[in-house]
Amino acid sequence: MTAGTARFLGLALSATLVAASPGQAELRPVARPTDLTIPAPEEIVVPASSDPVPDAPPPPSVGPETGLPLPRFVSLKTDEGNARRGPALDQRIDWVFVREDMPLRITAEYGHWRRVEDREGLGGWVHYSLLSGTRTVIVDQERLPLRIRPEDNATAVALLEAGVIARLEACEAGWCRITAGGYGGWAPKPALWGVLPDEVLD
Repeated sequence: MTAGTARFLGLALSATLVAASPGQAELRPVARPTDLTIPAPEEIVVPASSDPVPDAPPPPSVGPETGLPLPRFVSLKTDEGNARRGPALDQRIDWVFVREDMPLRITAEYGHWRRVEDREGLGGWVHYSLLSGTRTVIVDQERLPLRIRPEDNATAVALLEAGVIARLEACEAGWCRITAGGYGGWAPKPALWGVLPDEVLD
């Protein structure tokens, strides 16, 4: 037996004795795999944090200036209204509304300013003097029939083209009474933009 072989056997015996001793019964040698493969960055999975992610604060349900619900609908009082980037006259004009009576949705209030958006989600901050509490809606369906009663099979008194602005008179759970072009009748609420889905108006 060579000196090297004897040394190797002595080390192996020593390791066996240490592993078998009562105080080291739970120790296990750490083995290095034969082929060590480093995963690509996209293959590395990082476990999600167990800490809960704080929820964003909910938007206010009423306006701080008026105490009225947010969001809510109003209409444009004039045939031109500047929508600004911020609630001040020196703020940049991002959008100009050019259709009188068009419905707008108020989403925020600051002083005499209201942040509004149209059916396409475009808008900005508008001075409250340009807005009216008169409720209007935009017809959002081609050839929308106005019916004499809030029923699908009720007689139609007129057909409205998409984009027509109508005066909002009343709303039930799924229907609204509107007037446009001298005609009045009931239309399904989902076919109109300018009223909240659960809104009821007398």
